[in-house]
Amino acid sequence: MKEKKQREKPHLNKKDVLGFIIFRLVIVTALIISAVSVQFSTSTFLPLLPFYLLIILLYVLSAIYFGLYIWGKFLIYQVFFQIFFDLLIITALVYISGGLEGSFYFLYVFEIIAASIILSKRAAYITAALSAVYFGFLLDAMFYGLIPYFDSATDYVVTHGTVLSNLFMAWGVFFVVAFLINSLMGKLRSAKNALHQAQRELDTKRRLAVAGEVSAHMSHEIRNPLAAISGSVQVLKDELDLSEEQKRLMDIVVNESERVSKTLDQYLSLTLNRKQDFAEIDLSDVCKETLLLMNKSGELNGGCYVSGNFRSSHCLYYGNKDQFKQIFWNLINNAIKSMPGHGTLTIDFSTQADDWIELRFRDTGQGMTEEVQQRIFEPFYSDFHAGKGIGMSVVKRIVDDCKGKIEIHSDLNSGTEIVIALPQKEQESQPQLIMGD
Repeated sequence: MKEKKQREKPHLNKKDVLGFIIFRLVIVTALIISAVSVQFSTSTFLPLLPFYLLIILLYVLSAIYFGLYIWGKFLIYQVFFQIFFDLLIITALVYISGGLEGSFYFLYVFEIIAASIILSKRAAYITAALSAVYFGFLLDAMFYGLIPYFDSATDYVVTHGTVLSNLFMAWGVFFVVAFLINSLMGKLRSAKNALHQAQRELDTKRRLAVAGEVSAHMSHEIRNPLAAISGSVQVLKDELDLSEEQKRLMDIVVNESERVSKTLDQYLSLTLNRKQDFAEIDLSDVCKETLLLMNKSGELNGGCYVSGNFRSSHCLYYGNKDQFKQIFWNLINNAIKSMPGHGTLTIDFSTQADDWIELRFRDTGQGMTEEVQQRIFEPFYSDFHAGKGIGMSVVKRIVDDCKGKIEIHSDLNSGTEIVIALPQKEQESQPQLIMGD
């Protein structure tokens, strides 16, 4: 299945912003302690007043950043602003420390790392580029006499080749650090996402276990009495001389009994393990049959138009017909609910070159938020009013048991597309799916 490529967006965690501010304070404090130690360990008092002024400026900016963090608005702009001015101050520290003779240019590396951790890969490369520009401009300006050396009493002998070699080495370090930290952060984020997904799956399995206990109890306590009630009502309806109103009321009892029974079946489909009978089926015929049943039962309202190639195509698959009826019923029913009044549902079936079958359901409904898309397969979660949150869980389990894939592409107020891909296998190698009644 083709996956949509999404442009990377800055990922901002409020705790990371606070960590960045604290990290700056730690670095600044370490620098001032180092400067004081140098002064007290040498017989010559170093002229470090500009250095101390820059340190004080960093403390003042940190206080401002902390106040903006407490305010909590425009944090992403705050981080960009913070990195930009930090690079300027680092460049000033490199200048007063003697340019190439100093060692403060290593501070650029911390800003590159922070940009990757707090913002994005692109931000790390932009920060590396800005660091290279600032550092390069400083060295060239000092070498060509555009700005004097900070310590004019010292006679520096720096050749053009020395400037270029140090400049290119620093640039290389900046971009190598950006590449390495981006690679590391990419792996860490992937691991974090995998851990989060595993946690969600574990939570889903826990809910399924609870559903299993509930289903078993409901099956025993409700289904048998419900069948007895429905059967008794139908017998009375045939034997008694009833008015039209009384017949209508009895029909309501029978229909509602069947509806409750279907609800029980879906609960049981989530949990109970039963071997299913498999045969070669035409998914197009199963879909057409499901639509016919939905139309007769009143589930398919007249305002929704169903189109697509499923009516003319023949999509053969070795599986269980009843399970695919469940899939089609739930997907079509959800599409109809998302298009109150009117809309178009397009159903397309196709066989891919790599022996995969692809089923596409596209509606013009209300769409889904990102949160709904992430939780739609959770048992008992539903975005619809009075929804039970079972249907999509059943669909997901059937697709998983078929070793298939299911994807959802949706934007709020722009409709939803659900794509199911199933591997086409030989009948002999097709596994026995484990599903409920």
